[in-house]
Amino acid sequence: MTPEEFTDFYAGSFRRLVGQLYVMTGDHAEAHDAVQEAFVRAWAHREKLNIEGAPEAWVRAAAWRIAMSRWNRARLGSLLMRSQPQPQTADGPTPDRVALVQALRKVPAAQRRAIVLYYLCDLTVAQIAAETGVPEGTVKARLARGRAALVPHLREPAGQGASRPGRRNDGRQQASDV
Repeated sequence: MTPEEFTDFYAGSFRRLVGQLYVMTGDHAEAHDAVQEAFVRAWAHREKLNIEGAPEAWVRAAAWRIAMSRWNRARLGSLLMRSQPQPQTADGPTPDRVALVQALRKVPAAQRRAIVLYYLCDLTVAQIAAETGVPEGTVKARLARGRAALVPHLREPAGQGASRPGRRNDGRQQASDV
């Protein structure tokens, strides 16, 4: 089958094959994907396909095998998931973590990368320099500037922090401490 004949074959049978496979599988998206993949495989074997040799039947059979293979993989995956113990649910991020992520978003990307690599990935300045391709002095400068840029975004709002012993939240000494 020539490329032109294949193009005509594709244009004339694609929608029909998707409809047929949809009725067989009950899933239009799966039918569309399987027929598309079957045509890709047919293209690779187009020299062997013959217009008189029922190429539509070949594509339909290939699409059916593809759909069933996917269905079997999904079914086995579902069985495996059910055989595993239920994962324990994890708590969401703490307010501190959310605040840190929001603050990091406000820092320039190069500084943010250096901070994350240093404090969260626990890399040394030399390792960061090697990974980022910059001199160690540049890494140190990015860390210093990044820390300075984070400070205004990570300070606790007034009245939110723990008060010092002997002080009220407004800063005055308590009468019992005098």
